[in-house]
Amino acid sequence: MIDKDEGIERKSVVILRVLNQSPEPLGARVIARRIQEYGINLSERTVRYHLKFMDERGLTRLVGRRDGREITQQGIEELKDARVQDKVGFANTRIEVLAYRTTYNPKSKQGLLPVNITIFDKNRFISALAAMKPAFDAGLCVSKLVAIAREGQWLGEVCVPQGKIGLATVCSIVINGVLLKAGIPMDSRFGGILEVKNKNPLRFVELIHYSGSSLDPSEAFIRARMTTVRDVVENKKGKILANFREIAGICLGLVEEITAELDKAGINGVLSIGAMSEAICQVPVDVNKVGLILIGGLNPVALAEENGIESENFAMSSMFEYQNLRDFYHIYREMAY
Repeated sequence: MIDKDEGIERKSVVILRVLNQSPEPLGARVIARRIQEYGINLSERTVRYHLKFMDERGLTRLVGRRDGREITQQGIEELKDARVQDKVGFANTRIEVLAYRTTYNPKSKQGLLPVNITIFDKNRFISALAAMKPAFDAGLCVSKLVAIAREGQWLGEVCVPQGKIGLATVCSIVINGVLLKAGIPMDSRFGGILEVKNKNPLRFVELIHYSGSSLDPSEAFIRARMTTVRDVVENKKGKILANFREIAGICLGLVEEITAELDKAGINGVLSIGAMSEAICQVPVDVNKVGLILIGGLNPVALAEENGIESENFAMSSMFEYQNLRDFYHIYREMAY
């Protein structure tokens, strides 16, 4: 049984996490809406009570009556030291939530799909687009459809800070969501660094299991500069971001049909599909299961980082309307010329 103090602490940790993921201060109403994705339902009034308590502890600070709260450095440290049980498995839960919220239909080309949000310095955004272009050219992305937002504008559920430009890239969780709507659940095992040669996946050389992770593995790998996307583009051999999923083998035929529909709609997230009960990329699968390799949606951003262009990434962060996405090359031409 969870005692009162422990319940308060868990709710405070989730509020801190929401504030830490936002580049802008948030009000109680927005926080109340966002923490629902973590399985916590609080009224706006109750959120204000928790925020007042956290202000007194120095974890958050009020930034004007209208602008709401932001996390303090002490709050960031508290979040790092938060209870282990509140961290473990967060990434897996996030995948399930975004898959459930996906309404995108590849046949009608309408609906919501999950995106990653990347924040660049506005003075380096054109350079970032140029740096990412080879990755889009090589198909090292879930989709060539993207969206941008300027400072002060909202991109999905993220407000772009002053002096920045935001970029939304399609997240591989769209595959989970579309299959889920077709009655096919996926077991999301891990995200990793995949070694490829001539665009063919060879093996995973690094991995982080979603069930034991508090953040998206791609964020960790990008920060650590563990990718060599440039080598893949230039020499057709290197290391990229990828994800591993499992499905029931009986669903294989339908999965292949749906992935073909996704390809026609410009969603090319499935890099490879294995055979029944057989290992794929040196990863064993359960009996009567099939392994899938999904390409990481942040590979273009990883290439920009390899070129020395820093960014702040919010993987698996938002939902976006498919019809509001635009072709990367259209945006590139508009911005670069």
